[in-house]
Amino acid sequence: MEVVYVYQKKRKEFGRQPTFGDRPATLGLDISPDPTQMRNYIERNPCSIEIQSVPEKSEHEVNTESFVLSNRGILHVQGGWPKDVDATDVEHTIRYRKKVEKDDEYIRSVQSLGNSMEHCIKQNNAIDIYEEYFADEPDSISVDTPSAKSLNVYRDPNALKRAATYVSWYPDDGHKIAVAYSMLQFQSMPTNMSFDSYIWDVENPNSPDQTLTPPSPLVSLKYNPKDPHVLVGGCYNGLVSFWDTRKGAFPVDTSAVDKSHRDPVYNLAWVQSKSGSELFSVSSDGQVLWWDIRKMAEPTESMMLDPEKNGQVVGGTVIDYETTMPTKYMIGGENGSVFMCNKKAKNPSEKITHIYPGHHGPVMALQRNPFFLKNFLTAGDWKAQIWAEDIRSPIMSTRYAPSYLTDACWSPTRPSVFFTSKLDGTVDIWDYLFKQNDPTLTVQVGTSPIHSIKAQEHGKHIATTARDGSTTILELSEGLTRLQNNEKTIFSQMLEREAKREKTLEASAREKRLKAAQKRPNSGAIKPTGTNLDELVKQADDDFFSFIDDGSGTAREQAMARMREE
Repeated sequence: MEVVYVYQKKRKEFGRQPTFGDRPATLGLDISPDPTQMRNYIERNPCSIEIQSVPEKSEHEVNTESFVLSNRGILHVQGGWPKDVDATDVEHTIRYRKKVEKDDEYIRSVQSLGNSMEHCIKQNNAIDIYEEYFADEPDSISVDTPSAKSLNVYRDPNALKRAATYVSWYPDDGHKIAVAYSMLQFQSMPTNMSFDSYIWDVENPNSPDQTLTPPSPLVSLKYNPKDPHVLVGGCYNGLVSFWDTRKGAFPVDTSAVDKSHRDPVYNLAWVQSKSGSELFSVSSDGQVLWWDIRKMAEPTESMMLDPEKNGQVVGGTVIDYETTMPTKYMIGGENGSVFMCNKKAKNPSEKITHIYPGHHGPVMALQRNPFFLKNFLTAGDWKAQIWAEDIRSPIMSTRYAPSYLTDACWSPTRPSVFFTSKLDGTVDIWDYLFKQNDPTLTVQVGTSPIHSIKAQEHGKHIATTARDGSTTILELSEGLTRLQNNEKTIFSQMLEREAKREKTLEASAREKRLKAAQKRPNSGAIKPTGTNLDELVKQADDDFFSFIDDGSGTAREQAMARMREE
């Protein structure tokens, strides 16, 4: 049955009839703009506006046919025999079957059903209706142009600007960031400088969400991955403090001065434990200290970075700990080396198991690949390097950059992508799946040197901190965050190929050294002394000046004149 509504209304109920006429426009009021009112407003970028694209209607109905449902049962036995046939009597069923088979209607029914069944069988053999045509078809590789745009900039709210030295993302959703502020230049800290560090809401760059007040400016700051309300910070004077954001701005507990580091705490790492309260810190004083935030009076364990066992301690700059490898951790040193350490070693001499000599300067970044844990990334001097645990030399390296590298980190969603930051204020995004010699994208974040770069857990955003006190969040394009077609397999093969090549080169170099050692005279040979040594030195001088001489002896005469003056 069709339902129809008729709306009726008398003309007099519509109100007074409007009469419109054409006339020139007139100015009713003119309000001049007031530039001072701009201070009351802040530009909102980006703007999110919800718009309903469906037109609104006064009434809408859909008439559907109603079906009356009823439950019915049927007695079904072998063959679906009618009621007048006893299925338990064999002779009775045989007689009924022969009777039906002799019926002409039965023959026509079987023939018609046979034709339709044959058609269905042939169709099923030709086309598999259950086949998933695109089940094994991988996603196509993204051909979008890689890009990154700045979302928000968070600036130090203090009048005296300090360097933003470290940034840590809120676990899981990453809707907050914790930023440490300090002045790293030696003895350049003003007396009236604020010690506060801040927690920022990603959506609100105007004012910090919460303040952290340490006993000394924070150099490093990290969220607890098990409890996002807990943070631990390493201070410039060597102390280690931890906060519970539910208990205010001041630290819940701080380590004792005589039991702490003697230099700035440059890095911290939470340790996998049942309580989730254990961590360890590293400093340029060469100490690695283990802490339990439930008892901060003294460290639970300590280690000195003395790789040569001769008392020459190496300062630590960065630390990496992987929760799936509870006994292993790595430390980057000021001498450019990476130390593989064993947490369960009983003797101090066994705590450092391997040394990877990698950079000309301090190691500024150290992180394992989240997909291939046996490979790790380091950054120092002017390049970044990818290593394998069982090889003492890098298997892949970036080219030397014109500016010094300050930090690096892997993408958490793509195994072949990593990010590096430099002193010139730029961020390089490397995608080794497509290009190894040059970065895929270079972003100029600012003019101030970048101190730290960290990627969000979902890989969509990266945060950078700079020396001018600014923290910038960059949003990456989909091609840089979405896993590409067979990316894991391709990059794994690439790492294995480079590792095999490096092992072959090491074996070849070892063989050459052995051959050279066999050709050299034995250690018992008589070394040249006296007149023979003077003759050798004179011969070396003559050979040297013969290479740089311009034919008139000018270079040699100038060198001899300088020697006489000295």
